[in-house]
Amino acid sequence: MANNTKNIMIVGVGGQGTLLASRILGNAVISKGYDVKVSEVHGMSQRGGSVVTYVKFGDAVHSPIIDKGEADIILAFECLEAYRALPWLKKGGKMIVNDQMINPMPVITGAASYPEELDTKMAAAGINLDAFDALALAEEAGNAKAVNLVLLGRISKYFDFTDEEWMDAIEKSVPAKFLELNKKAFELGKNA
Repeated sequence: MANNTKNIMIVGVGGQGTLLASRILGNAVISKGYDVKVSEVHGMSQRGGSVVTYVKFGDAVHSPIIDKGEADIILAFECLEAYRALPWLKKGGKMIVNDQMINPMPVITGAASYPEELDTKMAAAGINLDAFDALALAEEAGNAKAVNLVLLGRISKYFDFTDEEWMDAIEKSVPAKFLELNKKAFELGKNA
């Protein structure tokens, strides 16, 4: 980890709230006084395609891009996107995965099948895997769309940020009318 830089990759499909998650994470990181760079890569995100966000922070960050084998943590909103992101995870890195499966367009149209046993394949890759049902926790919080905050709650365990710093970052990023729901989802993910 040259220059004390942390590399976080957030992957999912359009509409899952990956961009909001990266914004909240970025705000939490800034509150700690780190230099932070965020870069968003959109596929066909509005049609359920891949969305990738890089969040890099440390004493001095010069580029927002994360190359293969450099991600300290990959936060995956969906199983297939987690599997696709595996080459970016560094040796000893952590993969946090919502075990939800969302069919990509080729599967929906019948041109392909959803790959089977992705959890087994990821575990066989020898990675530090933390897979759980974030969707169920989001629904428990009151809205299936709160998966992003559940996942942020889970990733918060791996940072030395206070609860107040996380809550402040959420308040800066989420509209007031959704604040309590999002805070509840965050807490459920953190305590799962």
